[in-house]
Amino acid sequence: MMELRRTVTGRITLTAVATVILLFLALPIVVIIVTSFSSNAFAAFPPKAWTFTWYTSLFADGSKWPAALSLSALVAALSTVFSLVIGVTAATALTRSELPLRSAVYALVLGPLLIPQIVTALGLFLLFEPASMLGSPLAIALGHTVLASPIAVLILVATLRGIDERLEDAAASMGAGRLTIARRITFPLAAPGMIAAAIFSFITSFDEFYISQFLSSVDTVTLPVQIYNSLTFDIDPSVTAISAILIAFAILALALVALVRWLGSGRQEPLLSVENTAGIAAPGGEAV
Repeated sequence: MMELRRTVTGRITLTAVATVILLFLALPIVVIIVTSFSSNAFAAFPPKAWTFTWYTSLFADGSKWPAALSLSALVAALSTVFSLVIGVTAATALTRSELPLRSAVYALVLGPLLIPQIVTALGLFLLFEPASMLGSPLAIALGHTVLASPIAVLILVATLRGIDERLEDAAASMGAGRLTIARRITFPLAAPGMIAAAIFSFITSFDEFYISQFLSSVDTVTLPVQIYNSLTFDIDPSVTAISAILIAFAILALALVALVRWLGSGRQEPLLSVENTAGIAAPGGEAV
């Protein structure tokens, strides 16, 4: 591969292959976005005429999309909060403590990512059904947390491992307590990772289908379930419009993650300075 990069022909070949792969991956997205502006009621591609009708119909009177969208946003927000609490706690225990069987615990935390989602959904259904919690936004959010929290743990573990523990040790040696160290050292340095974990947890919950399908009811239908129902039981061309909106939302979320990490890298210099670390504790050893 290195030899290929050193020649002009090799660089052209690698560029062409990479371009073809990127186009292949982006083609379904482009088709969905273009089709969402088609005037054909059967969502034909390529469009013969252009229209914004399917976008305006999303929020028309009697449309089911606003309720599904608001429920998905609520569930995703709750799941994000739960996932961050679990993620920060678990990542701190895995990286800042002498936890017995740490590798086994880490593998157990990441286990839900390896289990088929439909199996997890069935297990959650059997868990919540006797408690009469089916259709509850809280139950759906807790179910989504099973999948979102391992992603948060994965991101936060990598983030905390990238923070030099000598900074925390230096602050502790000058009398700073654990809460002060977390507030002045750990959390500011881990903020980009925490925001990235929150964004990916939100997206994971917002897009989750299987758990929502098993735990939803007639009155509580999330957006992915509503999309499935529209494709299965009805021919609704507005599905392409909501899909295009979701694609735009995902792109904006990824751009936000990149922006946060870029801004966070610029904030690490003053946080890593000796003067800032020394200022965490007063000369007498009392944390400030």
